[in-house]
Amino acid sequence: MKIWISRLLIGAVVFINLMAAIEFMAQPRAYAPGFELEGEAGAAMIQGMGLLFLMWNVPYVVALLHPAKHFLSLIESVVMQAIGVVGESALLLALPGSHPQIQSSVTRFILFDGWGLIFLLAALGFVWQERKKSKES
Repeated sequence: MKIWISRLLIGAVVFINLMAAIEFMAQPRAYAPGFELEGEAGAAMIQGMGLLFLMWNVPYVVALLHPAKHFLSLIESVVMQAIGVVGESALLLALPGSHPQIQSSVTRFILFDGWGLIFLLAALGFVWQERKKSKES
């Protein structure tokens, strides 16, 4: 049962991440102003971010398939998500106050990735318990 709960938690993070990737790639001009970007270069940068989101999700999808069997992928996903939250927070703190649109966008990423980190940590805890229980048997 805990493995299925883990899959649900991981799946929620994967779904949201993939939706963001698709949105960034399909409608880059809608998101470019939030990063003070414009024109073709801005659209290309946002599409590039969407591609990075897709690449980022490879270990998440592997972990989703079978979190206990692919435990290393789950750990990698947690570490990647934590790097995102910490890195985005550092970027926000270093950003001068004259960029409210970027600050707002980065804050959304921090919240988005923070919730994802909580979900992935919960999934990791459930899988850890299951692995421990199966070793004791």
